[in-house]
Amino acid sequence: MTRQRREVKYFATSENNPPSSIEQIVVFISHILIILTFPISIFLSLIVLSEYQRAVIFRCGRLRRGGPRGPGLVFRIPCVDFCVKVDLRTTSYDVPAQEILTKDHVTISLDAAVYYRIFDPLLAVIQVENVHLATRMLAQATLRNIAGQRHVMELMSEKDSVSMALAALLKSASAPWGVYVERVEIKDVRLPLQLQRAMAAEAEAIREAKAKVVSAEGELNASKSLKAASDVIASNPVALQLRYLQTLSLISGDQNKNIIFPFPVNLIRQLMLSKFNEPSASSSSKKRLSSNPKDEIEINRDVDEALEEAYRVLDSRRRISQEQ
Repeated sequence: MTRQRREVKYFATSENNPPSSIEQIVVFISHILIILTFPISIFLSLIVLSEYQRAVIFRCGRLRRGGPRGPGLVFRIPCVDFCVKVDLRTTSYDVPAQEILTKDHVTISLDAAVYYRIFDPLLAVIQVENVHLATRMLAQATLRNIAGQRHVMELMSEKDSVSMALAALLKSASAPWGVYVERVEIKDVRLPLQLQRAMAAEAEAIREAKAKVVSAEGELNASKSLKAASDVIASNPVALQLRYLQTLSLISGDQNKNIIFPFPVNLIRQLMLSKFNEPSASSSSKKRLSSNPKDEIEINRDVDEALEEAYRVLDSRRRISQEQ
């Protein structure tokens, strides 16, 4: 740790240099005064440090040997030793929202959260004036630089990668200050109102296109199934009649006033033909009757009248059932 600390120091410290004669005299006098005022001076000379605290002590402006002190009781000489307490716990900082111009020339508002801690109290006290202020200003500047090199969609969809890149830059830049950046999180990306509307319209258009594709695929599958069903019904005429009966049962199950019953007209036509053709007639007369156009017209007219009469009977029964 000492070798690494010396490599990143901006300037050399003098904790290993011998003190001057004046400093020795001042320290000697201070010890005599502590002994003379012993009951009172002991309360001014002892400092209590918690487990998460360290103390960097300067004697006559020089850094004392041995590195940071603590935790526990630390002895210092009043008026000679100057003590700086350092908190080693993780500190969170909310980077305020900033107006940033992205790579695709869109102005957005971006904020983040930075979690950092001090791993070397000596570097945090000696190498920078205010380590917390410097780290926060560095986080703001780095956030602007990273966001300015990305597109809007990257900032919105790849927040994790942006956070990792931001954390890597902060680690390398704050390491000489004795600061370790643990984590960086992009909290919110606020877009302009016009861009939000445009993106919402684009997303809606994409959803509608996907819905149309799914609907078309469903219709295609349904048409294939209907074709297969029609082939099965066409191969067996009895299946068509069973389908009629199934449809009637479904219709009768609902509370419908009108029921349409598919009835084969050809059957009525055959009945009318058998009515006009007597059983005793010869085969030649049947052929003449069926081949005569006037007879065909008359038969069709009779069939229509029979159907109309059947419809009237059904309508009258329906009205009677409704009145009851």
